[in-house]
Amino acid sequence: MDIDRAATYTGRQLTRISSGGSMASDRRQFLKAGLAGAAAFAGASAPASVYAHEEKTVPGRLRLLVLGGTGFIGPHMVREALRRGHELTLFNRGRTNDELFPDIETLYGDRDGQLDALRGRIWDAVIDNSGYVPRHVADSARLLESAAAHYVYVSTVSVYASLAEPVNEDAPLATLADETVEEVTNETYGALKALCERRAAAVFGTDRLTILRPTYICGPGDRTDRYTWWPARTLRGGEMIWPGTPDDLIQIIDVRDLANFTIDTIEQQITGIYNTVTPAGRFSMGDLLADCLAVTAAEMTPVWMDYGFLSTQETGPGNPFPIWSAPLPANAADARVSGERAVAQGLRNRPTRETARDTVEWWRTLPAERREALRAGLAPEVEASLLEAWRARGA
Repeated sequence: MDIDRAATYTGRQLTRISSGGSMASDRRQFLKAGLAGAAAFAGASAPASVYAHEEKTVPGRLRLLVLGGTGFIGPHMVREALRRGHELTLFNRGRTNDELFPDIETLYGDRDGQLDALRGRIWDAVIDNSGYVPRHVADSARLLESAAAHYVYVSTVSVYASLAEPVNEDAPLATLADETVEEVTNETYGALKALCERRAAAVFGTDRLTILRPTYICGPGDRTDRYTWWPARTLRGGEMIWPGTPDDLIQIIDVRDLANFTIDTIEQQITGIYNTVTPAGRFSMGDLLADCLAVTAAEMTPVWMDYGFLSTQETGPGNPFPIWSAPLPANAADARVSGERAVAQGLRNRPTRETARDTVEWWRTLPAERREALRAGLAPEVEASLLEAWRARGA
């Protein structure tokens, strides 16, 4: 077999030509050898660079394990993989949307020490979109190290130590003074995900690991309502508070674009770290407003309130304006995260208006009680109070 062909063989194909030893071990070693040989042949310094400039060939049917798969981003990844003809196995606790995929094999367990259902199996790749605690990621990575050729870990742009300046994938990461901490809070979330990345890398190395760092994930099925709040609130009509200015930058990623790129990285054996975001500096609050009005046709009047005023008002717990960030030095570049590396590897961002349109169409299908209980955004009574105070200030 020539070196070029060896470098493009998938894990499933490798099981057919290996001999001696365990199937999973042979496949892993052959994949490593093929990638290393191809890198040397091409004069590259790392396996990932072999695929950065080659014509990609979509492989045949792959066996994929999804750790999770029934939350928000998981179902989109599962559906995209199925659409492309791959074979799926899900691993989860069976507590969330367990009825979504009745025809897909589901193994039940828990990331917290109950992984036995995964033993003795072989997959071509693993998608880990449910890892928030470093110990859990380390445990699953170690167990699957000899059972899969490729590990894809879905992280977050919150891993960066600072967003005061524009960042790319090489920027310093957040850290924890006590790395034994496992409670996920607003303060620990980013640093814990950074540790999760390190735990996965310690097992799968750089030649078998893909790390995806999305920003706010949006689109149909969003359980957080962080993006959904904006078009959903627009649908109610009337005066609606919009913070800051129309020029304030924001960044999102459509969940379906994230799903597409995730499966691309597996099919095309793309390893490395990638920020999955809309292009930096291209999307603003004014654009979001235009999208919301266009897809809802609602009679809504935007009221732009500057941060100086909002900072003096009681707006309730958390960020009452999700996705938007206050114009403070620490947030100066949180919507200017570079996604150029992912775009170079094939990430495609659909028009933001399409995201808004499809989100509204999905939202309208939900039961009334769900639509009346938004999980993010400004509470109606708080918004009314702010509008009253705004008008009083003007008077």
